[in-house]
Amino acid sequence: MKIEFERLNHIMLCIPEGAEEAARTFYGDVLGLRELTDMGYPLPNGAIWFQMGDIELHIRAEHSSELSQRHPAFEIKNLEAARELLEKNGIAIRNDSPIPDRKRFSFRDPFGNRIELIEML
Repeated sequence: MKIEFERLNHIMLCIPEGAEEAARTFYGDVLGLRELTDMGYPLPNGAIWFQMGDIELHIRAEHSSELSQRHPAFEIKNLEAARELLEKNGIAIRNDSPIPDRKRFSFRDPFGNRIELIEML
C-alpha cells in the first residue's frame, strides 16, 4: 500500500501574534494575493487564507516557543489507508479541526516537521 498523492493543496506560514493586519498588507497589497474571506464556514484558529495560483496560502499567528504549525498540505486519494499505514509504522496522527469540504489529519516527520494530508469530499 502507498499513499496516493494528487497535488500540493496549501502551505501554512506562521506570523507573530498581533501581526495579522501586517500580513494582510504584505500578502494582499504587496504580493497581490486575493484574500479568501467567505468560505461558507469559519476559518480554523483565526487563520487568514489567500489564493495563490491553484493552491492556498494559510497564515496563522503562533507563539514562537511552540512547536511550529508551519506545514505543507498534500491532497491524496486514500486518507484512511494513509492513516492506517502511518499508524502501522508508529507515526502519531493528529486529527485537525474539521473543515466541511475535506477530511484531514496531520503528523510529524522524524525531524519534527508537520505534514497535513487531505482528502477532498
